[in-house]
Amino acid sequence: MEEKILDIINKHNKAMTYDEILEKLTDEEIPLLPSTLSKLIKDLKIRFTNKGKYAKFDDKSQKIGVFAANKRGFGFVIVDGEDKDYHVSYENVNGAIDGDEVVIKVIDESKHEAAVVRVNKRNLNNLLVGELYTKDDKNFLKLDDDKLNIIVEISSDDLEGAVPGHKIVVKIENKITKSNYYQGKVIRILGHKDDPGVDILSIAARYQINDVFPDEVIEELKSIPDEVSKEELVSRKDLTGEVIFTIDGDDTKDIDDAISIKKLDNGNYLLGVHIADVSHYVKDGTALGDEAYLRGTSSYLANTVIPMLPHQLSNGICSLNPDVIRLTISCIMEIDDKGNLVDSEIFESYIKSRKQMTYKNVNKILNENIVPNGYDEFVSDLKLMEELSKIIRKNKIEKGYLDFDVPEPKIITDKNGKAIDIQRRVQDTGENLIEDFMIMANETVASTISYMDLPFIYRVHGLPDEEKIRNFLHFINILGYKIHANLNNITPKTIQNILKQLKDKKEYNILSSMLLRSMQKAIYDNVNIGHFGLASKFYTHFTSPIRRFPDLTVHRLLRAYLFNHNIDNQTIDYYNSVLPDIAKHSSEREMAATQCERDVDDMKMAEYMESHVGEVYKGVISTVTNFGVYVELDNLVEGMIKIDELDDDYYFYDESTFSLVGKRSHKRYMLGQTIDIIVDSVIKDKGLINFKLYKGDKSGNTKQKGEV
Repeated sequence: MEEKILDIINKHNKAMTYDEILEKLTDEEIPLLPSTLSKLIKDLKIRFTNKGKYAKFDDKSQKIGVFAANKRGFGFVIVDGEDKDYHVSYENVNGAIDGDEVVIKVIDESKHEAAVVRVNKRNLNNLLVGELYTKDDKNFLKLDDDKLNIIVEISSDDLEGAVPGHKIVVKIENKITKSNYYQGKVIRILGHKDDPGVDILSIAARYQINDVFPDEVIEELKSIPDEVSKEELVSRKDLTGEVIFTIDGDDTKDIDDAISIKKLDNGNYLLGVHIADVSHYVKDGTALGDEAYLRGTSSYLANTVIPMLPHQLSNGICSLNPDVIRLTISCIMEIDDKGNLVDSEIFESYIKSRKQMTYKNVNKILNENIVPNGYDEFVSDLKLMEELSKIIRKNKIEKGYLDFDVPEPKIITDKNGKAIDIQRRVQDTGENLIEDFMIMANETVASTISYMDLPFIYRVHGLPDEEKIRNFLHFINILGYKIHANLNNITPKTIQNILKQLKDKKEYNILSSMLLRSMQKAIYDNVNIGHFGLASKFYTHFTSPIRRFPDLTVHRLLRAYLFNHNIDNQTIDYYNSVLPDIAKHSSEREMAATQCERDVDDMKMAEYMESHVGEVYKGVISTVTNFGVYVELDNLVEGMIKIDELDDDYYFYDESTFSLVGKRSHKRYMLGQTIDIIVDSVIKDKGLINFKLYKGDKSGNTKQKGEV
């Protein structure tokens, strides 16, 4: 119907009246006309003229997109198919809230400035999270997400036992007035706001990450065994006689992967990567399978893990725990002394891990030649693995593998979940070894199925946007660094070369983070375009099926294609139809989990700094904006000095140098400067930390050369 109306209007030389359109429709189509016209106007496919007629939509300055609000009041609109987002200032938001589908009018194309014309579709499908409070004998929701500019009232009949101070999940029932005033209903009580762990659960709930499994999933668990039966071993390759072990963090309980190694007579290495066969237990079309799909991934939130699969599976029958038989899918790879794959085999197997090793102990062996108790019999295998790992890594780097080396925080909490320390995550020899082996296995699996030309799910990473890289290099130039790069044909080697030239700069950590942010995000897709960051032609995620749904999907595909030899047209048609949605949904859930993890880290960092208000720290300016500077401390905590807190002068933002400059003194604050700050205030719930310039600081207030 939409296409017909569009065809009628577009073929007409001038605007048409309602009756003129009506005359061209059949009796069956006439009742659909009003709603169809409304939708076409809403979608900017036609316009309603001042004379009450319908015409072609020819205003190229208007576009449809999704509004992403900033807590400071302004926002951005993401238009599908366009590389750049449109900035919307506070005065041009026009009532839009985060996630709304909006119509914008472009004000300045060169600066990508726009104004919201109207809200097409309110983003109130998701559940809202906040604290219950009362005012004038009425119940209201104090929203955790202050980007949502709405008021939610809850009637006493819809409280479900919630009392003021409870953190709750609320579903919007209806709109009360034409303004942003809504009626809600409590669907879950997370706990009192001061209860241990409720702070993390509140953030998780905002991203629809649920720590509770549905009843039907719990019921299905009753049919899952605690031990592997003899019947399950039939037709699988017995690898229990091989020296196979796992290496993970100290507190890891869901163990996906185990490894083995041999040196062949021809001088090549035989690397085994053995992955938990989760697909044997989590079948398609079951409650367990459906829930795994909905979750998409496990979420690691400070001291809390919200798993994709129930603990009975993730820590039990699926986890490759030591000294017990476990079902696996093995990828055995023969690799030459240059790090090239010579041959490979992928098959169903079962193993018995000899030891659950930790990175800490493995690093003692490989870095310090100290052998912890119980590791003696594995030392030669570990050293052979280190030898192979270095070969694989060298091969990857020669191809263009990108290592941004961006530090990540690790939040240390007490038994009640309160942040008591912040450390940098360690990426040492053992961690690199596992990373190298898992990447090799993922590439091997992806290339195997790609060469068979069968439907598959890939992990892809597109080419970076040339303009973003040019802008980054322009910024580097302003800092005074001359970086040579050929941007006519951007390859992984191009970015690798830029990183290499920046390596010795004092701002390297900040600059590498900025360069990383200018790259595209890796996603899942059924169409393979390669993985730019890994300089890999074929890549997938195969090695973590306990915690990632795409990996579980890959296992199901391997079973269908390689083990059961189902490559008929019906199977191919089925996977061609379902894999695009699986890839899209998995990417969305990964992004939600990643943002949730960042929000939790911000909140926990703020919690940690609550007990350090008034203390002085040395930090580095990591970002400069027109409203202040962000300063990063050695422990990776980042806080802001607002521009009006720089009270020794009137400071303005100099766009040409990306710095704040004093009008009288010409003092300048630029990226990478080291300054002394004092922790001024903290808002834990918002993850905000405010700094002030320490009055005794001398290093940050410096004049640029040539200024007076």
